[in-house]
Order: sequence, then C-alpha cells, then structure tokens
Amino acid sequence: MMKPFTRTIIELFDGKRRYLIPLYQRQYAWKVSPQLELLWHDIARETARLEKGGVTVAPHFMGAMVIAQVKTYGRQVPSYEVIDGQQRLTTFQLLMIALRDVARIHSPEYAAEAGKHLLNDGVMEHAQIERFKLWPTLSDRRAFAAAVDPDALLPEADVAEVEEGVVRPATAAHAYFVEQIKAYVAPDGIYDAFKLEKLFEALKSGLAVVAIELEGGDDPQTIFETLNSRGVDLTAGDLMRNFIFQRATGLGLEGANLIVDSLYRRYWLPLDNWFWREGDTRGRLTRPRLDWLLSDHLAMMKAELVSVETLFDGYRGWIVDKTPFDGDVEAELKAIAASASVFRRLAGYDRDDVLGRFGRFSRAFDVSTATPLVLYLGTTIADPAELGSALACIESFIVRRDICGLTTAGYNKIFTDLIARLREVERPALLATLRDGLAAGTLDSVRWPDDGEFGDAWRSRTQYKPARQGRLRHLFERIEERKRANVDEIVEIRTDLTLEHIMPQKWRAHWPIPGFALEDEAAPSAEYLSRQGAREARVHTMGNLTLLTHALNSSVSNGAFSVKMPAIRAQSALILNRELHDHTVWNEEMITARGATLFKVAAQLWQAPPAPSVSSF
Repeated sequence: MMKPFTRTIIELFDGKRRYLIPLYQRQYAWKVSPQLELLWHDIARETARLEKGGVTVAPHFMGAMVIAQVKTYGRQVPSYEVIDGQQRLTTFQLLMIALRDVARIHSPEYAAEAGKHLLNDGVMEHAQIERFKLWPTLSDRRAFAAAVDPDALLPEADVAEVEEGVVRPATAAHAYFVEQIKAYVAPDGIYDAFKLEKLFEALKSGLAVVAIELEGGDDPQTIFETLNSRGVDLTAGDLMRNFIFQRATGLGLEGANLIVDSLYRRYWLPLDNWFWREGDTRGRLTRPRLDWLLSDHLAMMKAELVSVETLFDGYRGWIVDKTPFDGDVEAELKAIAASASVFRRLAGYDRDDVLGRFGRFSRAFDVSTATPLVLYLGTTIADPAELGSALACIESFIVRRDICGLTTAGYNKIFTDLIARLREVERPALLATLRDGLAAGTLDSVRWPDDGEFGDAWRSRTQYKPARQGRLRHLFERIEERKRANVDEIVEIRTDLTLEHIMPQKWRAHWPIPGFALEDEAAPSAEYLSRQGAREARVHTMGNLTLLTHALNSSVSNGAFSVKMPAIRAQSALILNRELHDHTVWNEEMITARGATLFKVAAQLWQAPPAPSVSSF
C-alpha cells in the first residue's frame, strides 16, 4: 500500500537523496503567471505571519507528489522516481537556489544552509550526476544545472542541445524568485536579516507537501490521474506518454539514470520535438500534431473509427481490455515509432518519396481520413514501388470520386474497414486485396468510378469553385509532371503556381458569342440563351483551366482573347501553356477538345478500378 508523508520544503531535500524525473514526463512548464505568482503569494503570506510572531501549528499544505523508491546498490545515492509532482518539486529547488544566491550577498550562513539542500556530498557512484538532488528531464538539465552550479560539467549524452534564443522556463523561474526574494528581504534597498531568517523558517516548517511513496502493487497511472493538479493542461499525447511509460516503471537504474529513460530516448524523444507539438487543423478541430498521429495510429491498430477527443480513454481501454502487446511496453513503443516514421514522411511532402507525394495529395484534397490506412500500408510494405502502387489505388479512388461529385462522408469507415480486410490476407495478396476492396462498392457512397463516368465528369462537369482551387491545382501539377516525363524534360517548377481560366469567368464584356453583339444581352433570343448556357456550362470545366507561373492582373485576366492568350502563352515554362500556341480562337468546342486531351493523361495517372467482383463492399 502507498505511504503518505508530510514533508516541508526543506525536509524534502534533507540528507543524501536524489529525485529523478523520468524523461517521458513533460518538460518543466510553470510560468510566472499564474503558477509562480500563486506560489510566491503563499510563501510571502506564511513568512509575514511568522514575522508577526505567529507560531507554526500545522504547515500550510501546498499539494501532493507521488514518488517510488528505486533500488540502488553499492555507492549509489538513494533515489526516488517522481511519478507526479515534478513541476512543484522543480520549482521548490529553483526557489532554494534563488534564496542561496541572494543570501550569498548578505548572509553567507544561510547560503551555506540552502546549499545543503541542493547538492549531495560524500561517497557516490557517479558524482558528476548524483551530486544533484534533483535530476530533471533532458531538455531542462542544462538550464537547471547551470542555476545550481554554473561551473557544472554534465555528460553530453545527458543533456539536450542548446536551442538558440530560447529561455528555458527553469531559467526564467530562477530569475523571478531572485527578484522576489531581493525585494522582500531588502525593501527600499535596505537589507533586513530578520526577513531572510523568517523566509528560511517558512520553508523549513511553515510550507509542506504530502509525499506519497508507492509500494509494489500500487498503480502509478491511476494515482497520477487522481492527484495531478493540472497546473498546466495535459494533452492526449501527454496522458498517453505517461500511461505507457508508467507501466514500465520500477526497472531500476542503469548507471546513474533510470532504465525506463533508455526506452524514452529510443522511441519517444523524437516525438517531443517542435514538429509534433505544432497545432494542426482537421475540419473544425485543432490539435497538436502528435495527437493526430496517435489518433491515426490507434485507428490503424484497431481498424476502427477513433475520435481524437476521446483518444486517451480509447487507447487505455484498448491496451487494458485487449492486451495487444501482452504487456511488452517496448513492442508497444515500436509500433508507435513505426507509425510516426510514416506520418513524418507524409508530412515532409518530398516529391522523391512515395509517401511524401501522397502527403502532398492528401493536403490538397483534405483527406486525412485515409491516414490510418496509409499508416498500415507504410508500416507493412517495404518496397517503394509496391507501396507507390498501393497509394496510387487510394489516390485514384479519391480523385475519381471527387471529379464525379461523389460524397466523402464515409471515407473514414471505408478506409478503416479496409485495414481489417487487409489483415486477413497473406502479404503477397495485399495489393490485389486493396484494389478489389476499393472496387467492390456499388453504392454511390463507396464506389470507384470507371473510365466512362470519370471521363464524362472530367470533360463536361463543372469543376471550378473557389474552395476547390487547391485540389484542381494539384491535379494540373500532376498532369504537367506527366507531360514532362513523356517528353524526357526534367525541369522542376519551384514557384507557386496559380490556377487560371483561359476563357474568363467574366467573359461577356470581351468574349462575345460569335454572331451576337453585346446588345443581345438586353433582349436575349432563345438561340442566344441556348448558346449562353452552353458557354457557361464549359467555362468551369477542366478543358478551360490551366496553370500559370505568375498570376495575371485582373485587367488581363478578364481581357479579350487578343490580350489574354498572348499573356498565357508567354508563360511557356509549362507544357500546358505551350500547347495553347496554335489556337487562333478559343470557344466551347476548343474547351471540349482540350478537356478530352487532358483526360487521356488523367486516365493514365488515376487509373480505372479493376473489374468488380460479385461481392459488394
């Protein structure tokens, strides 16, 4: 059973002992407002009470911390793994450091007394590390150690690289406490030894925490969730990291460090960098990118729909109820790391990587719903050519449905159901099973359009809408790339390309319908209305769209054929525009003919589904 003890701030650091913050825990994150200000308010209030002659009957309670003793041997310093309370514990140490630094100027005896609660002395196994009573997470060690001992030399393997221009929260907290203590013990610039004495007394007897020491059989995760004060909100990723690593606690020390830290370094440390902390938006939800990765990973592993809003509860329930890794935390971490590698490549948008290319497509078409399936394929298929073929099937399915105006509403279920189907087949049959699974649907919500339907929609259906510009631009970029490949021309267009109508959307002023004048607009005949309708039906089709390396200004964009077409032809870096050189007119017939020509390339890029089987998906 766990043992609770009341410990004052000073007593926490009495004697030879170490508190080790596991690397998997979040970095030190307390800020001046509100956490440090609230803590200092409590300290100042208790100190003022003692100054007025108050007697400590019971110390002021300042929260709880959960620790577990680590087995040590020989000359190793007695050590405790911090399960919860590292923010508070680190802050107490930074407070003691600040008190020591101020006392050095006015009262060296108090500086020496404070120093006893910052560093261990005597016999140690690894004195370079074990001398510190608190051993923070990797990112905080350099800043923390510099505050305790500016001359400290730490092993390079035990500290993170310095981030230029970044002030670590530990450094800021130390500076804040130095400022507050100076102002308190030297009001109006005159040092008052009595105030420093009472401040130290407050830390020694007036302010305390409840230290809960775990024993065998205690569940650290349950206690963590129950007692965590949440001074800084935890994300789903934070909760999952704690849940995973706290099931790997109690493994002891390796040298002067926790064994569980080696698992963290190998598998989770890469997930704590800036890339995964950045916010990313899907639909109406914005979450850290790590949360999206873990949500997609869980959906892939379970082959079920997963909500990012209930990610932690869903993951914990899956691990506890299904025991998919039979308690092997390293296997669990390996699976997450494998998914993270695929996810990172998707987000890298590298044109030379099959996953990077699919990432570009996914971004343009906003189809993150396919990510769990892509994670499965990326962690299962090692051969880039085969993986590319698999991703091409998914891309074709999505592009053809998009051009044909079919709904995306059921994509998340379609793709997760496919994962379950793929898991049932032997590895050599994976690609064929994927193709057949995508092609098996017959309902509008799930079917993969054939060349007939795809071609009709490509040539005749209105495709342009402002919200679809990113999708259409991506399709034309792919067509441009294919045309270059066909003529063995290797030129990468690095500039941002813009989508343009050849016949302008506002065509009436300068692009009259042959045989009719502008005044026909005032009293249109039936024939004029028919011709007008035919033109409007073609303006927003694929045959009337192109890419430009530089946007045209509005006067040229809506100008007459004699003005606009030369401006487009001048941007001949793109094969799409060189092919327009021979046109002396541009009308509905030319738009239809160009649409048909473009479709021949599109049908090669986004190939038709295989013949459907009898079963339906």
